[in-house]
Formats: sequence, C-alpha cells, structure tokens
Amino acid sequence: QLQLVESGGGLVQPGGSLRLSCTASGSTLDKYAIGWFRQAPGKEREGLSCISPTGSTDYVDSEKGRFTISRDLAKNAVFLQLTNLNIDDTAQYYCAADQRSTPQGRQLCSVKPVVYETWGQGIQVTVSS
Repeated sequence: QLQLVESGGGLVQPGGSLRLSCTASGSTLDKYAIGWFRQAPGKEREGLSCISPTGSTDYVDSEKGRFTISRDLAKNAVFLQLTNLNIDDTAQYYCAADQRSTPQGRQLCSVKPVVYETWGQGIQVTVSS
C-alpha cells in the first residue's frame, strides 16, 4: 500500500524559496503520476504541478516559471521547488499519487485533484514578513 509523506514546509519571507519533498513507501514511484496541490483556508484545493511515471511534467499556467517539479527514483521521492514566494502562496501543500499502468497513461499526468487516489497528510507553507 503506497503511503506519501510531505516535508520541507515552514515559514519563509516574501521573495524566499522552499523545497518540498514527497517521500513514498510501500511501492515505487515509477508506477505513479505524482501531483502537487495546495489548499488555503476557505479555498478549494488547487493543482500546481505533476510528473508522470516516465518523467513528463506539467504545470498550471499561473505557476509556470516559479515552481519546479523533479523526481529522484533512487530516493523514491518527488520534489517541488517553490521560488519567489508571496503571501498568497500560504497554504497547506499536498502530494498525491495516481497509479498509471497503460503505456500511454504512463506518459501523462494531471493537475486535477479528482484524478488522484492516494494523498499525503499535507505540510504547511507560510509566507510572512
């Protein structure tokens, strides 16, 4: 049974950077598309970025250039580099997994939360001066 644990969150000043980690156990990440999401108080969960089992990536248009997703299969982990953070980036950040088994499906990923079956517990990112 796949389990995901996020780490790397915390308090950062506006303009700062953070690197979030999503570490998996119970299975290997090359079977899954991994997405990063966030949810601020009173708002819906929104997708940020994803990486497919074959390493293809996608981003929501609003965060292209500020956020970068990457993966280290040896560590069974996916990372999200956050840069030039602002107060509006304050939220709980989550990673999630969507198992992909078909050859075509393994090349794709989605930033839509509804697609994902397994979620981490989330990690808080607070941007404040």
